[in-house]
Amino acid sequence: MATTKEGLVKKKIKDILKELGCYSFSPIGGAYSQNGVPDIVGCLHGIFFGIEAKAGKGKTTALQDRELQRIRDAGGVAMIVNEENLDSLKTVLMEEIRKRM
Repeated sequence: MATTKEGLVKKKIKDILKELGCYSFSPIGGAYSQNGVPDIVGCLHGIFFGIEAKAGKGKTTALQDRELQRIRDAGGVAMIVNEENLDSLKTVLMEEIRKRM
């Protein structure tokens, strides 16, 4: 399944989300989809989130940055996650839940 470095990051993200009990999915791009949508979107305790997975020094595109900002503007949590900050994913989501309860 996870054959690329980014694929490995996505797998680790999904494992963390599963551990937390999140509802999440990976949108499939195509002719009828919106460009720039994060790799993984979901919800945890009523908090919508979008996660863009990157490997190494991978950078987001302008379209990805725009969509992540739209999620933040709408009150959701948007993150760019790579190998270096993977461990902070759980912390960020749990802190957001605490803030909103």
